[in-house]
Amino acid sequence: MKIRNVIVMISLLLANIALFGQEIEFRATAKEVVSVGEQFRLIYSINGQASGFRSPVIKNFSILNGPNQSQSTSMQIINGQVSRSVEYSFTYILQATSEGTFTILPASVNVDGKTYQSNPVTIKVIKGKNTQAPQQNNQQNAAPTSGDITANDLFVRAVTSKSNPTQGEQIIVTYKLYTRVPVAEYSITRAPSTAGFWLQDLIKDSKKLNQYRETIEGKEYVVAEIKKDALFAQKSGTLTIEPLEMDVLAQVERKVARRNFNDPFFDSFFNDSFLGSTYQNVKKTIRSNDLRINVKPLPEQTRPGGYTGGVGEFNINAAIDREQLKANEALTLRFTVTGKGNIKLIEKPAIVFPPDFEVYDPRITDNITASSNGVSGSRNFEYLIIPRNAGKYNLKPINFSYFDLSSQSYKTISTKGFDITVEKGDGRSSDIIASTDKEDFRYIGSDVRFIKTGSIKLSAIADYFFGSRAFYIWLLTVPLLFALFIIIWRKELKKRSNVAFMKTKKATGVARKRLKTAERFMKQGKHEEFWAETSNALWGYMSDKFNIPRASLSIDSVNGALKSKNVKKELIDEFIAILNKCEFARFAPGNKTQAMDEIFKQSIQAITKTEQELK
Repeated sequence: MKIRNVIVMISLLLANIALFGQEIEFRATAKEVVSVGEQFRLIYSINGQASGFRSPVIKNFSILNGPNQSQSTSMQIINGQVSRSVEYSFTYILQATSEGTFTILPASVNVDGKTYQSNPVTIKVIKGKNTQAPQQNNQQNAAPTSGDITANDLFVRAVTSKSNPTQGEQIIVTYKLYTRVPVAEYSITRAPSTAGFWLQDLIKDSKKLNQYRETIEGKEYVVAEIKKDALFAQKSGTLTIEPLEMDVLAQVERKVARRNFNDPFFDSFFNDSFLGSTYQNVKKTIRSNDLRINVKPLPEQTRPGGYTGGVGEFNINAAIDREQLKANEALTLRFTVTGKGNIKLIEKPAIVFPPDFEVYDPRITDNITASSNGVSGSRNFEYLIIPRNAGKYNLKPINFSYFDLSSQSYKTISTKGFDITVEKGDGRSSDIIASTDKEDFRYIGSDVRFIKTGSIKLSAIADYFFGSRAFYIWLLTVPLLFALFIIIWRKELKKRSNVAFMKTKKATGVARKRLKTAERFMKQGKHEEFWAETSNALWGYMSDKFNIPRASLSIDSVNGALKSKNVKKELIDEFIAILNKCEFARFAPGNKTQAMDEIFKQSIQAITKTEQELK
């Protein structure tokens, strides 16, 4: 019994080391030096199950896009022990507008009910290259000013579907461009700041805008919906959506002076209507109105226990992959929320599991559809469960509460329960369990012990373990084992703290997983998703393999990184050519399926050859 107690103590020590080995790290990264007019990425990343991301107010920079959320997960099963890591990232695309040194304050995020703050980011904005000379040339060759285009001829408006929503309720903000003059092109120079909201862009293809005609005060306008966003308020009170700024290149008619040749024929010809005017492009900067949204708070008095933040209309479903298994085998519970609303912000439900079940943090996958009508889809929570002891167990129904907008009240819906039969396994069930969902280690199955079978070892009377040779051997072995564990623990912590080393080590595996996802999109005929995933696989491989920040990735940085590792020039040219093909193939005419198949095969070959060169 004493030997067994020593083993239990060592196991507890090892388990605590594993439990506290990984610390949550929430960091912000961006280029340290940029030039005026340059676009760059601001990335917030965290190595944990994150929710409730709150961005700081970003001043002195134009927000062109974001925040765009992405998630990567990995799971390992080694000697029956399951380890899983999740990394979230929130990405902005910003543009520098003026010179100076600016600091972006920390963002915050929630992990397991605890709030973490990122580091602040300081960015130095320098003068852009070759900005003075082109400006002078443009002034010399400039088209006439926009004085011929009045505010009644060309303007942009922001319209909201609802100005007094409930906290978490979906509202749709549409930016409409009204024009009475031909428009050659436009570009959004400053996206509206949406502090206090979670945003989902609803227009994926800027080439397919919704256009129609509208009459205002007796004047007919051509209207184009240039931007449409679904917004979800994260707090109550009066929130402001700042104006959108954009540059529009409009075509202005210029009259040509009439000519007099004192000849009726020539005068009639040269002064004809189609020779009597010309068109010139005029650049005009316009600005939309701001929006003030009065957000009502969610009722506190009637809020049910276990409420996870859902606002909208939802349904739920739960299923397990099997109802009969042996002890120490794994089963999967899938809990799915479907509907319309802030589905991507719903937290994991509070599920009560039997104490003999070891449960790991769920894997969360989203299938979200963003259309002109808003955001809908499903969020799936997949739990890995390992019963440690035999018996019959009942998994109680799962309750899910959400705020229903139609009735303006909380509703609670439930799934069915499950009866699970666990038979005795081939090996002994573990007496001690550890899980990230539990606060401490504890004994399970201590109320009933199985009958011992097999041969019984007898010992003589007065033959005690205390004071024996084996006792002193164990007495010396335990400190040595403890010291060995400390050394291994410190080495592992040092290795894990080296983020660049871990990313380099896993770069190939992450790239291959992304390419498998791209292959699935290719088979399903999802072109846009295929190009995006293939591009992420190639760029992500270079970022992780050579420790290049995402914000600094470019063709030049990829070329320099490969040359520094003495990679053959032919392979470097091939890798860069594939990156360029991947960016332009989606817009190229021709057989899209054939192009995707070629790019997919070339991407796998490029990564494989690069790995062989680096060995």
